[in-house]
Amino acid sequence: MDTLFLDRDGVINVQLIGDYVKKPSELALRDDFIASIPFLLKKFRRFIIITNQQCIAKGLCTQSDVDTVHEHLRRELRPYGINFDAIYVCPHLAGAGCHCRKPEIGMMEQAQRDFPDIDLTQSVMIGDSASDMDFGRRAGVCTVFIGKVTDENRAVVSANSDIISPSILQYAQTL
Repeated sequence: MDTLFLDRDGVINVQLIGDYVKKPSELALRDDFIASIPFLLKKFRRFIIITNQQCIAKGLCTQSDVDTVHEHLRRELRPYGINFDAIYVCPHLAGAGCHCRKPEIGMMEQAQRDFPDIDLTQSVMIGDSASDMDFGRRAGVCTVFIGKVTDENRAVVSANSDIISPSILQYAQTL
């Protein structure tokens, strides 16, 4: 397989309900993500994070704060053998009409400019939201929804997910 695109909050780290990860001390890695790394490293040659971070536009933190969180994330994951080739961030508010906020595909287009050899037909997007699945479908990659399908997300998740798995570890173990 080629490139693994990952949402950040709720996939790599614990999502803060009603809040945002604004500093390294608020970042808690998910145990199932850590456990999935050996399986993922065997199957993918490139790892890219695609994340919406409207906390920047809301003034709750700066782009520099988010960059510091990502530097911390990279340091925390380095001992597990994973190194992200890129981290793309949309700082805009939901509803701002930007082209980079998932489910729009601006961040995927940037990844393709930065890595022209990405084979989207052999790539995967893992996320925990309907917008992640819509993004992956629009981008033309295999989509893997992790988590619980609810009444609120059922229609989009069902329509746009190639695979639905309770956790990233359970998905990774099938590779």
